[in-house]
Amino acid sequence: MLFELFILFAGSIIAFWISAICGGGASLILIPILNIFLPASQVPFALTLGTFSSSVSRISMFKKHINWKIFAWFVPFSIPAVLIGAYLVKYINPNYLQVIIGSFLISNLPQLFNSSKKDTETKQKYPNYLLAIIGFLAGFISGITGAIGLLFNRFYLRFGLKKEEIVATRAANEVFLHFIKLFIYVYLGLYSKSAIYLGIIIASATIVSAYSIKYILPFISEYLFKKIGFIAMVLSGFSLLWTTSNKIIEQDNFKIESYNDGTKNYSTVTWKSSKITFEYALNYGLEVEKTITAKELPDHIFIKYSNIIDQYDEIILEKVYSLGHNPSYEFNCYKENKLRKIKI
Repeated sequence: MLFELFILFAGSIIAFWISAICGGGASLILIPILNIFLPASQVPFALTLGTFSSSVSRISMFKKHINWKIFAWFVPFSIPAVLIGAYLVKYINPNYLQVIIGSFLISNLPQLFNSSKKDTETKQKYPNYLLAIIGFLAGFISGITGAIGLLFNRFYLRFGLKKEEIVATRAANEVFLHFIKLFIYVYLGLYSKSAIYLGIIIASATIVSAYSIKYILPFISEYLFKKIGFIAMVLSGFSLLWTTSNKIIEQDNFKIESYNDGTKNYSTVTWKSSKITFEYALNYGLEVEKTITAKELPDHIFIKYSNIIDQYDEIILEKVYSLGHNPSYEFNCYKENKLRKIKI
């Protein structure tokens, strides 16, 4: 366990070095690591405790570079959004949002192949009102996942900020969000002793990182700064997509199975307690079967189901969709491990 904690501490220092160099992303880099130690609902607390310390440290080191105009547009709209997002953590599985975030980050892959000249030519400043939208989205996503990181780095670059300005302005924008999130997570009970200890380890690493990066950042060119940022976005996206996809597969029993019985090809998608089966045969075309409950049956079908329910050990109900036909129903009736299909 001590070795794993050392890896977290060292990894946090490196992650926040990368974060400072590319303008953000340490949280998205650390989510896959924290997923190993904590349930998904407690990861945001540990991340926020660490990143709050990071924001405070960066403000102290780069406060003269803060862009107060962006700060004034960003913060007022992000605060109510973070309240909504943090509250919804109790009702939304953060893993699904992390998959979306991972996919978005991977979409930056083409930026890795743009030339320096092209980057300069295509850069366009967004209107100020877009800052309000970005602030709201950043607050909402941060409230649910505990991280904003690299997700909105592209927009900061589009506003023409230099590397020190991005580091400082992001820290100023996010420190309020982190403080509010910590209060909400504690109020909702979305923390544990383990989450506190891991958050303190990350916080200690951020202080080391913030003071050491001051001597590294001046040697990084603006072009290299942006390239490292896009590389971190893409790599973080792949990592996030891989780890959260595996957790969803494990926790929600997501699986895809295919087989052939000699007459038809079958593909079944299972998610939680739901199951959808795709059947295909040259003579019958494509059929889609969705598992349903007895309450979803029409009244006249439910009567037939009620008349036979006592005759079998188990009956699995399916609604069948096929091109050019009205939906039909299928009873998969099991008795003594033998299956009888009744189509209606």
